[in-house]
Amino acid sequence: MFRGVNQINLDAKGRMAIPARYREKIAECCDGQLVATIDTEERCLLLYPLEEWEEIQAKIESLPSFNPQARRIQRLLIGHATDLDMDGNGRLLLPAPLREYAELDKKIVLLGQGQKFEIWSESRWLSTREEYLQEVEGGMDMPEELQNLSL
Repeated sequence: MFRGVNQINLDAKGRMAIPARYREKIAECCDGQLVATIDTEERCLLLYPLEEWEEIQAKIESLPSFNPQARRIQRLLIGHATDLDMDGNGRLLLPAPLREYAELDKKIVLLGQGQKFEIWSESRWLSTREEYLQEVEGGMDMPEELQNLSL
């Protein structure tokens, strides 16, 4: 559903314009209702259509609350989850705590990941992408699932 790398500018109020090519899909699939939360692996944000997020949240909530690692993930992902509504101009207002976590400034990257987007600071994305490319070129160990993948 969502593919591609999109460079976007945040305005002074923390609003980002969703690229036009995604707006209709977002309006159709979730009536412009999205949920943003933090990524616990990388310093970026995850942006889901509401229905996709609700499925993920149900799975997170079903984790055993007496397991410290599960509880930590529940607190981080659900605790930071924020409902966002795309306005009539196709913009989303990213709340300050989420922008601060991902160190977002004026230049950001919206990275399509199929059923969700990732939102990165442009500088962090470029350096992370470079690291990933160097790892691949350096012959990093590939999991068996990837070794059998044909592109």
